[in-house]
Amino acid sequence: MLVDHETPPPMHIDDLVEHWTILDEERDLIAGKRDATRLGFAILLKFYTQHGRFPRGRSELPDDVVEHVAKQVRVPASEFGFYEWSGSTIEYHRHQIRTHLGFRTCTTEDATKLAVWLAEEVAHAERRPERVREELLKHLREERIEPPAPGRISRIVASAPHNAEVAWSARIASRLSPETTQRIDALVGIDDASCAAAEGAGDRQEPAGEVPAEDDDTDSDLLALIKSAPGNVSLESMMTEIRKLAAARSIELPPELFADVAPKVLAAWRARAAVEAPSHMRTHPRELTVLLLAALVQEREREITDALVELLIATVHRIKARADSKVTKELQDVLADPEWAQLLKPADQRGLTPLFWQHVQPYGEVRLDVAKRLSLGGAVPAPEAGSPD
Repeated sequence: MLVDHETPPPMHIDDLVEHWTILDEERDLIAGKRDATRLGFAILLKFYTQHGRFPRGRSELPDDVVEHVAKQVRVPASEFGFYEWSGSTIEYHRHQIRTHLGFRTCTTEDATKLAVWLAEEVAHAERRPERVREELLKHLREERIEPPAPGRISRIVASAPHNAEVAWSARIASRLSPETTQRIDALVGIDDASCAAAEGAGDRQEPAGEVPAEDDDTDSDLLALIKSAPGNVSLESMMTEIRKLAAARSIELPPELFADVAPKVLAAWRARAAVEAPSHMRTHPRELTVLLLAALVQEREREITDALVELLIATVHRIKARADSKVTKELQDVLADPEWAQLLKPADQRGLTPLFWQHVQPYGEVRLDVAKRLSLGGAVPAPEAGSPD
């Protein structure tokens, strides 16, 4: 007999009637049972019908639920305290209820299939454990499978993101040409020769990621350039962003490489690759390294393009502001001349502003086409004399 004094809060009468009323077809199952056995079986049946599993103890059953069911089966509610929660009787009751509702227990084979299903259908786009768990329980009910123990469910849920990441790694790697994969590997100092040597070394294998210091520094510099944030508004910052954009585009990732990846999953890969050092990257399985770096490069290419456009617009605004200041100062110097001050009336002075701006464009005309990519092939002209930077 299970003794548990921690019971949930009372249930609303509408919920009692909707979920805990015994139906006519269920009375045939209850017939023939008496006293605590009759009441316990009825409560297990209604609980399973609502939740797709059996209660784990008395603590999951409010007192008003027990009272409501007890009245229907005409057994005192106090008899429920004598219902045995372990042994052959409750096991037989569970078997009867599963058979009646068309459910079955979760086997080892089911657990394996569930882990694969979660990785392919849920965790590939959803990484929050609570949402993955909700989808798993929903799928179990749809498949008429009784949920396993909480610990087993937690293990299945915990394995889903890792399994999804492994599947995505293989899928993304298969979409890349050998040349593109080699360029991605080079960002963290991985080359085909070092991979072959590591695979053939066996027990003599050296620590992962050991490459010549000079090459490692060069590759790290290129990756660091792609990762770096834009500087202040200046010509030098614009040139740096152009070099970063050229470096990212030199990897030559396919445009639709991540077309079927959820944006939040892609953002998580990009954030992970942004904080990991090249030496740490080299310790991952090669396909995972390629996945993370490809996500970083593609997202950074988009971010660098946006930053370059913003820098260009900010530079135009700065040029305009400086030109306005220069012309205004020259106009003030002219108007400060006593001879001009005597000639110009207040009405004349008020008319100077629209007359001036109607005929002068000190900052020229700048046309931006954000639908086209910047051409980085030609030489960049040197800044003209008198430019702001």
